[in-house]
Amino acid sequence: MSTPSQTVGPYLGLGLPWDDGPSVVDEGTPGAVWIRGVVYDGAGKLVPDALIETWQADADGRFDHPDDPRGATSGFRGFGRCPTNDEGEYGIRTVVPGALPGEAPHINVSVFARGLLHRVVTRIYFPGNAEANAADPVLAAVPEDRRGTLIATESGDGYTFDVRLQGEGETVFFDV
Repeated sequence: MSTPSQTVGPYLGLGLPWDDGPSVVDEGTPGAVWIRGVVYDGAGKLVPDALIETWQADADGRFDHPDDPRGATSGFRGFGRCPTNDEGEYGIRTVVPGALPGEAPHINVSVFARGLLHRVVTRIYFPGNAEANAADPVLAAVPEDRRGTLIATESGDGYTFDVRLQGEGETVFFDV
């Protein structure tokens, strides 16, 4: 007997935050930037109880993971998690990742929110990498008129990346 699927529900904010939270790198890390944004639902309303989770390579394009034998920079976690606030805003302090073999610099993003049966997965790419972005096989597979939903914009102390779960300007999500 199987149980029915459940949406993520409002309790993810209680069970999923972790100690390092939005800090992929420590304060004062050279090259540290903030990735900030807002999560919107299909009606364009703010989502005050979503959770953004990131996983990325370090500035040299290496992961802190056993599957990457090169290893990451000492002390680099590569993982961040931030709940949205009452205005639907999140922020992750990190470094811009280096390029991976055959891929442009990017950050992997999972979004959890009430009403979703499963997390949705997307990527953040960076402006100023036109050549690398054009050669990235994942970004190239996205219809050209939708690629902009995956590219952050520069802001004062880093980048802005809004997530639109549905509707006009919906962020591209990947079936993983």
